[in-house]
Amino acid sequence: MKILIASTPATGHINPLLAITRILLADRHEVAFLTGTAFRSRIETSGARFFALPPAADFDPQDVFAIAPELKSIPPGFEWLRIACERLFVDSIPAQHQGLQQILADFPADVIVGDDMFFGLLPMLLGPRTKRPPVVLCGTSFLHWAREDGAPNFLGLPPATTAEQRAEYAAIARENDAALDQPVLRRLNGTLQAMDVGPVSLPLFHSVVELADTYMQLSVPSFEFPRQFPPSVRFVGTPPIIPGQVPLPPWAHELDGSRKVVLVTQGTVANHNFNLLVAPTLAALANERDLLVVATAGGRPIEAIPGPIPANARLASFLPFEWLLPRVNVLVTNGGYGSVNQAMSFGIPLVTAGLTEDKADVNARVAWSGVGLNLATNEPTREALRDAVRIVLDRPVYHLRAAQMANEFANIGTRSKILSIIGEVVAGQQSSLPASRGRRSA
Repeated sequence: MKILIASTPATGHINPLLAITRILLADRHEVAFLTGTAFRSRIETSGARFFALPPAADFDPQDVFAIAPELKSIPPGFEWLRIACERLFVDSIPAQHQGLQQILADFPADVIVGDDMFFGLLPMLLGPRTKRPPVVLCGTSFLHWAREDGAPNFLGLPPATTAEQRAEYAAIARENDAALDQPVLRRLNGTLQAMDVGPVSLPLFHSVVELADTYMQLSVPSFEFPRQFPPSVRFVGTPPIIPGQVPLPPWAHELDGSRKVVLVTQGTVANHNFNLLVAPTLAALANERDLLVVATAGGRPIEAIPGPIPANARLASFLPFEWLLPRVNVLVTNGGYGSVNQAMSFGIPLVTAGLTEDKADVNARVAWSGVGLNLATNEPTREALRDAVRIVLDRPVYHLRAAQMANEFANIGTRSKILSIIGEVVAGQQSSLPASRGRRSA
């Protein structure tokens, strides 16, 4: 089959889609990959054919907020989310859609596989099914769907357990709708109207869950708040880590089991200020002699991590997670969805502290599922971090729950499930087309 991958040019989206690309290439499919120019080398090294997004949608993954620099200073909340949704996602739709159309003219794909925030696919999903390839989307964030307790997404609210809590959530939902969902929806539908498609009635992130032919959620059911999902949703686990992307660090031999290992990361997006989590964690655990604290800068220079650097700390810009995660005892993270799921798949309990992007909701699921502690702040204190790490390390309940989650990941069979789903949607599309359109090259 000819398969077109379309990804938002951000590492947290690229990584899982590149892992899926490796699965597809190993199964002898022809793969083209549409994303930002910064990822050309990684795409071409994988064996896929690279296509660059048009300039209006091609932003720098090292500074995704350059499009909206005010996001670096606005505190987490409705305004932050509205600006991010409008500037990073809605405003990219025309250019992303243009890129898709240009590629399809040269590369007649049998199926498009995109990430859940590549909204340039919306015009195709809103058009006639017979005039487009089937579309499979990948949930690289928590599952963006309405909750039964009425709570809005992105605010990190745990499932309601009382009538009073439901009433509180209803009031928050009304505020969320007025300050976030409706303004973004107006901007979205204005953009779609200019492209002669739409409108949509669901919130931006919900719309693609409903409209995708299949929505592959890159997690397990036990990490998602229970509710009724559309029939498009299929849980597929987390794709395997791509091996050999970076070499072992010079201090690799120190991870010999003599000390417990705490890994701390702020990911590759919310890492412009290491004083939020990395530096406080290093300082908090500086006197814990039984611990080796490993920090990754998410691609930034390690010199950007403010000092002094404790004697029990080891730093790297990037680390080979396929080597590192089996040696980690606790992950301290601001809540990147991919990192959290990878950690759980290795049975690693977590300490989380992050409120921007989707992190509040990811971290709420960490606490709700029992795999770790959520400090529910963007700026945890050293004392809170030290106490949380010691609790997660020293209480077996967190390791037991993380091990149970790892078993659930292991039982999914991610590779075979992804191949099966893509094969199903292509077969379903071709069987519904006239004979002249149903015969496409393999």
